[in-house]
Amino acid sequence: MQKVAVVTGGTGGIGLETVRALEKAGVKVYALSRHPAGDVAHIVCDVSDEASVRLAVGEVVRREGRIDILVSCAGCGISGAVEYTDPAEARRQIDVNLFGTDRMIRAVLPVMRMKGGGRIVCVSSVAAVAPIPFQAWYSVSKAGVNALAMALRNEVRPYGVSVCAVMPGDIRTGFTAARSKSEAGDEVYGGRIARSVARMERDEQNGMDAAFAGGRIARIALKRRVRPYYALGLMYKGCCALVKLLPARTAGWILGRLYAK
Repeated sequence: MQKVAVVTGGTGGIGLETVRALEKAGVKVYALSRHPAGDVAHIVCDVSDEASVRLAVGEVVRREGRIDILVSCAGCGISGAVEYTDPAEARRQIDVNLFGTDRMIRAVLPVMRMKGGGRIVCVSSVAAVAPIPFQAWYSVSKAGVNALAMALRNEVRPYGVSVCAVMPGDIRTGFTAARSKSEAGDEVYGGRIARSVARMERDEQNGMDAAFAGGRIARIALKRRVRPYYALGLMYKGCCALVKLLPARTAGWILGRLYAK
């Protein structure tokens, strides 16, 4: 039987490339996002809205009778100093990236459990294990996604549902331009906020191709068994390994030299 997948954030960037890669693998895919795209099956869904999520998942089930794969890719990014970040912006960051993933999981899990299995892939970030200065709330949201995936993995194992988190690094997508940037307090911080974000954006625009990331996520989604965490790309695998192996003080110093000078 043909597998059915839903991909949030599926009409742009990594999400769209994941949709295309899954389709090439013979999966019936629904791209969920707030805005449609012309060349993929699309259902309007705002992951920050509980009712919208329930309606979208319900529509997929009505059409297909099953959901085998969830790739939770929808997300947004903010940057700025913790001290000067508007608390409402910080809450919105957590709501979309972390609770948006949670809303999707809670909507699809009953369907997967009823069918006796499924795969949930949560798109996180290398920033989850290597928190980036002046991108603290983004890093916090993705660290939460990692923790959610690991805890959920053990909760749903008896029902044949497997869970993992995928951690991309710098990737060339529209995410860079869409980031909500605040340079409030930059004079207090000696221009370090602007320098940090400029470095970050340069790295992203010179980063991994979104098609490679989407293809890798699709392969992970279709694996027979999955590990809890996957970093995408050799460099980012090495980065995650170093963060684990090095003393926290040393790892923090390196991140500071890269992004907080």
